[in-house]
Amino acid sequence: MNRPLLFVISLLLMLTVSGRARASSYLATAALLLDETRRSSDWVLTHSNDLKLAEIAHQVSEARVKSGRAVEVPKEAEKAHPHLLLTLESSERALAALLEGEPQRFVRLVVQAREEERTFRAILGQQKISLPDLQ
Repeated sequence: MNRPLLFVISLLLMLTVSGRARASSYLATAALLLDETRRSSDWVLTHSNDLKLAEIAHQVSEARVKSGRAVEVPKEAEKAHPHLLLTLESSERALAALLEGEPQRFVRLVVQAREEERTFRAILGQQKISLPDLQ
């Protein structure tokens, strides 16, 4: 085999492996962000009278939103990623609503966040991609 052809084949192989690694990293990150979002919302729902807990949960939620915005999105997940961000942002707004004394809005936004998560997962599924299970 001649050298230029071998170089091109090697380059294509590296790009393919690199693309899969990026997708794998993205999916692991998304799974972690979603798991933490759901657990946080569930915990605060069962302790909704604890405003200090809600304050801490809100701070952590803001960090998740920031992290979600900063993640490198692989081509395979470009259509789904906005729904990941909407999940994180809805959860953050839900916790803010609880801190503002609006428990009904809190519950409505938690439900909205879960709907966005379902949409995110459905779009990934259409691409034949699934999130790793953290259990």
